[in-house]
Amino acid sequence: MKPVVGATPRVVKSEQEWREQLSPDEFAVLRQAGTERPFTGEYTDTKTTGVYECRACGAELFRSDTKFDSHCGWPSFYDPADSDAVLLREDRSMGMKRIEVLCGSCHSHLGHVFEGEGYPTPTDQRYCINSISLKLVPES
Repeated sequence: MKPVVGATPRVVKSEQEWREQLSPDEFAVLRQAGTERPFTGEYTDTKTTGVYECRACGAELFRSDTKFDSHCGWPSFYDPADSDAVLLREDRSMGMKRIEVLCGSCHSHLGHVFEGEGYPTPTDQRYCINSISLKLVPES
């Protein structure tokens, strides 16, 4: 995975350490910027109240009160939990221009963010995140 220019991850591990910690599917998405197939992820339709953490490092990324039904095939959020929770960078892969979303703590790939799609959310943004990049910690 290409390093993020101008930002240093707080959690740093070697590729081998990530491979030992993550399953092959988790590694492919989180560390190699892969994408899980739509409508297959664990959290696509989840309504559980709680906090969504980075599956790689445990950093808080999103809260369930910002999750919404976008019907796009992946969990969608309209705002990260904190301004430093995620990093954004331009992604020109697959012949298009998109904005990639990375964990602000370990710089793992989470998904992409889109704007101006007309969803009735306060930010007019859709953080389209791979379920496999997340771990839901239900509210107790």
